[in-house]
Amino acid sequence: MAREKFVKFVSAAVPVHVENIDTDQIIPARFLKATERKGFGDNLFRDWRYTKDNQLIPDFPVNDHAHYEGTILVAGYNFGCGSSREHAAWAIYDYGFRVVVSSFFADIFRNNALNNGLLPIQVTPEFLAEIFDTMAKDSHAQFTVDLENQTFTNNTTGRSETFAIDGYKKECLLNGYDDVDYLVTLRPEVERFEHERAR
Repeated sequence: MAREKFVKFVSAAVPVHVENIDTDQIIPARFLKATERKGFGDNLFRDWRYTKDNQLIPDFPVNDHAHYEGTILVAGYNFGCGSSREHAAWAIYDYGFRVVVSSFFADIFRNNALNNGLLPIQVTPEFLAEIFDTMAKDSHAQFTVDLENQTFTNNTTGRSETFAIDGYKKECLLNGYDDVDYLVTLRPEVERFEHERAR
């Protein structure tokens, strides 16, 4: 079944101002037993969001809904490093985030994110610092994500940067396709090709 189409949107963001966040910090290995993609969001950043006796830490930004909200996660340099577990992208998406912003992503995480409807946006270190500064001053600051034009905008300052994305993955996100959905859209072309070859 096709995913929800990725459209241009404006949202507040949630900051996790930490560099080198690896996939085990995103979703600890002990929660990888399930095979379905649902339910992983409950354990996103589990060891940072909860105490050892399973009490929610209210001032961790992902938990602090009074100050931070939205569907954009902003993180430090080298996000998604470590093991190649696809569950990290599942957890972020299942929690409700649709975009992750960082100044650098591990390649495997980037690919896993794009394969699961999650958009990783890489910005310059200077712009990332500005984004964090904006959120520190106003936790409800708004940002605009425009996949069609490949821009991310800080609505407070008006600054915008373009971001790179593979053309095929962009088309899949815009149309809500996974790889199988995309292949199905090519069926008329395949059938036409087969018909012409059969002549």
